[in-house]
This record gives sequence, structure tokens and C-alpha cells, in this order.
Amino acid sequence: MKDIRNFCIIAHIDHGKSTLADRLLDETKSVTSREKMEQLLDNMDLERERGITIKSHAIQMDYLLGGQKYRLNLIDTPGHVDFSYEVSRSIAACEGALLVVDAAQGIQAQTISNLYLAIEHDLEIIPVLNKVDLPSANPEEVEDQIIDLLGCKREDILRVSAKTGLGIADLLEAIIDKIPAPKGDPEAPLQAIIFDSVYNSFRGIEAIFRIKNGTIRKGEAVKFMATGKTYFADEIGVLRLNKDPRDRMAAGDVGYIISGIKEAKEVKVGDTITTVANPATEGITGFEDVKPMVFAGIYPVVNEEFEELRGALEKLRLNDASLTFEAETSAALGFGFRCGFLGMLHMEIVQERLEREFNMTVITTVPNVSYFAYHKADVTKAILVTNPSDYPDPSGLDRIEEPFIKAQIITKSEYVGGVMTLCIDKRGVITGQSYLTADRVELNFEMPLAEIVFDFYDRLKTISRGYASFDYHPTGYKASHLVKVDIMLNGDPIDALSALIHKDKSYDIGRRLCEKLKELIPRQQFVIAIQAAIGAKIIARETLSALRKDVTAKCYGGDISRKRKLLEKQKEGKKRMRQLGNVEIPQTAFLAVLKLND
Repeated sequence: MKDIRNFCIIAHIDHGKSTLADRLLDETKSVTSREKMEQLLDNMDLERERGITIKSHAIQMDYLLGGQKYRLNLIDTPGHVDFSYEVSRSIAACEGALLVVDAAQGIQAQTISNLYLAIEHDLEIIPVLNKVDLPSANPEEVEDQIIDLLGCKREDILRVSAKTGLGIADLLEAIIDKIPAPKGDPEAPLQAIIFDSVYNSFRGIEAIFRIKNGTIRKGEAVKFMATGKTYFADEIGVLRLNKDPRDRMAAGDVGYIISGIKEAKEVKVGDTITTVANPATEGITGFEDVKPMVFAGIYPVVNEEFEELRGALEKLRLNDASLTFEAETSAALGFGFRCGFLGMLHMEIVQERLEREFNMTVITTVPNVSYFAYHKADVTKAILVTNPSDYPDPSGLDRIEEPFIKAQIITKSEYVGGVMTLCIDKRGVITGQSYLTADRVELNFEMPLAEIVFDFYDRLKTISRGYASFDYHPTGYKASHLVKVDIMLNGDPIDALSALIHKDKSYDIGRRLCEKLKELIPRQQFVIAIQAAIGAKIIARETLSALRKDVTAKCYGGDISRKRKLLEKQKEGKKRMRQLGNVEIPQTAFLAVLKLND
């Protein structure tokens, strides 16, 4: 065990984590020149296209230092706030972390957030200053920021360039010297924590685990403690670029197990694996169940594909444990699922993966957050509302509470005015402002989560020209004056377009939504009335005029009454068509709310 080092790389988005992982693999000769490529651990097409890490990836490397061979288990983690659950799971499987900071951009919001996560788990932190070769790099100033944040010495900070390979050998030496070897007893009953899993259509589910105590052998009977089910360890091994099977693994090791599990719900991230012959008395704690921030309905375009969609979501949840879903029905869209996501990017990625990996064409409804409603009859009993269609009758409500967050924004001082205006417009209250350096400001706001769900992040990036970084964490629920805005087409409410909105903004949003839908819904042979309503009160209306066929084209000359007769006949037909006709709503209309500011 003294030869093992388990560590992860944490940083803000786009600070060079995946490139640094590539250089570590090169330096330890874990990759042949034929296998070499950029972002080697990002094996999803989506990750390569967008240049972001979505999944954390584990890999084992061997490194020789002073005649001693060390085994280094590296976990590369995502940087975006929406994938912070991936980071927390990776941190739980490690003893140390490389805190990577961009020498040009300095410390960003997510850097601080991930650092606090690592400190909570008592990890050894190695500060790494990346991109020191850039002409715009300002290493001395950024080192001062790191010293202020960590309280470390200047000589503790390692200067590297993941692009050129500068300082990588010193970094590997620091990992071996500073990060402690894992603790654990190989002779104790087996306790291995599952921190990830992958679905393999040929071999079943591959669970990725870290052994805290005990030893596991190939072919041994094992038990998953959360489900209580037993299996045989058909194959165990370590994760290199490809799987490397082993006959035996002991405390401190990180690896995978294949035991022929076909049902996705039988494997739970955070579960403990033990042996049947010598079982552990209790599981490993440390994983908390994730709390979704944003909810949206996902429906198959063809209703017959409902069960296929369920299977696809279950397989997706295996390697994205932060996704939650439950079945629901909609009058407009039929059978589907109410899904919980950690943020808007997370929702976008899930939708994209369903289409790419499972060939599922889906309709996503307007995203919203969860609320608590309290009846006048019993003001202590809270009713959870995750879907606006479940909103109780407002006449019997005492109050409704919505989730609030503490937002931390780090930006350049010249953009402070624009950022403050945006946050106040989103019902935010400023709670703190501090200058990190002469031109970098940290702003703290308290604001409703519902306000950042839609377009907040995009608008923040626009205002700050991409220089603002944003991080948030929930602070609890507070009472708010919310109303349910329904959208109706020809008098029929479309439940998938309903939304709970603050009363002050309801008229403005209702009007803009009607205008947007008028642009997006294709014209029919009959008139369509698009209305926004609060209860029985109509607050906005747009009329989509009918496509009109020229029925008088064949009339030339003669009496005007002939033309009038044909027009009256057409008018009657349009009336009848309006009563019987269905309005086809395109997918773009369901996400119209997200683009109200365009």
C-alpha cells in the first residue's frame, strides 16, 4: 500500500485539467505514441466537441522514482458547476488533489468551490500554476492569490505548462512526496465503495470502486450492501487505457468489477461491496444523495417508445448519478418522465446523450425548480411542487416557498455595474463585495434559484465578455409571491407550457411568451388564439391568423353575391375546423421561455 497514490485534478472550467492529465500519462509512459491524442481521457464525442469534461475518468499509471516503482491512480474531474457531483465522488475516492489554476485567468469561482470540497474531505492539496508559457500569463500575481487562498508558501506552488510539458517531472515527484499513501487493513472484511459505473451491452454493468479495507479475489462471491444482492466477481482489474484484469486486489486499490448485472437499478453509486464469506458489518458513508436543482419533463415523440425511454434513462443514470427521474403524464404530450438536473448545461447534455447514445428523439418541456406549498388548513405541512400542473388551488393556500441560493461571482472591476444590474433585475440582493486584487472583484448575492435557471449564465457571460465566473449553493426556502401562468391555445390549456412566476414579472413574461409562440407555431387553416392566463384572468393575447385559400379565384365577372356566397361558405368551414382542429406544437415552442430575451 505504501507504493500507491490516489489523487484527482480539480480546477475551474478551461484551466487545463484534461491537458495536464495527458502530460502525466506521457511522462509515466502509460500511453504509446500510437494511442496518443488530445484530451485522451475525454472519450465521449460531446466532451471532445465542446472541449469540456462531463464525466470524471479514472486511470492507473506506473512511475519509477529513486529505484522505487509507484502506482498512481489519477481521476480527471469536470470543472463546470453543473457537474460538481462528479467532483465530490472523485474526491471521496482520493487522498490528495492537484489544484490547477490558470496563470492568465487567476482564481475563479469554481476553483474556490472545488477547493472547499477537497478540504472538507481532508485531502492533501498541491497547488499547480498552469499555462505559465502563455504571453498573457501573470504568474507572480496569481501566486499571490493562491497564497492568500491556501496560506501556503511560494515555493510550494508548482509552475507547469501542460501544453509544452514544462515542470511535469517535478509535479510527479511532488505527488509521491506530499500525497499520503492510502490507509486501510488488507486483512479486514472487504469494504469497497462504488464511485462510478458504466453500462456494457455485452457484459452487463461495470462498477468502478475504491477498496478501503480488505481484499477481493476473482470468482469470489460478493454482496452489494444497499440492495442486499449477491453476485460472483467474474472479472476484477485496474483501469489503464484499457481494462487490465487481476486475480487479486487489496486495500488502497482503485479498479472495476464485472459480475454480470443486467439491471441498472441494482447498482447504486455510493454503495459498499463486501464478500459473502467474511462480510463487513457496516457500509462506507460519505456520499450524500444529490439534490436536483432544475426539473423538466422529457417525453418521447412517439408514445410507443415510453418503455425504451425508461431503459435509456436508467442506463444513463448509471454513469450520471446526479440524474433523477419519475414517470408522469401530460394532457398535451402523453406519457413521459419528470427529470431532475443539477443545472441547465446538465439538462442539455442529458438530452443530447439520449439522442446520440440511445437514438431517442425526445421533447423537453420548460424547466422549473421545486417549490413548497402550505395550505391554510395546516400551515405546518409542506406539499412539494416540482411541476406547475401540480400547483394547488391558490385560494386555499397560506403561502408558497421557493428555493434561494447564495451566488458567488468573480469578475473584472469594469463589469461590476453590469453584473449588479443583472442580479438585481433577477430579484437578487447583494450581501458582500470584496476586491481580490486591484481589478478582480468577488460579489456575493442572495437570489431565487428560479431566476438563474433560464438565461442567467449566458447573460452574465455576455455582460462580462466571458470574464465572470459563477458558482452557487442552495441556502434554503423562503416565502414568495408566486402565481401560475397558464398558456392556452384556442381555450385549451397546454400544461407543458405552464410556469410558476413571481407576480411582478407575470404580465411581462406572459405577454412576451405569447409573442414568441406566435412566431414559432406554424399557421393553420383556422385562426389560433394564443392566451396567457392567471387562473380565470387573461393577462395577454396574440392571434395567429389563418392560412386562407382564395376560393373566389374561379369567379370572374358576374354578380358580387356569387363571391359573397363562396366566402360565407368558407367562413362556416373555418369555424367548424377551429372546433375540431388540433394545433401541432413544435419542440422549439416548449423551450421558448429560454429565449425570451433574444
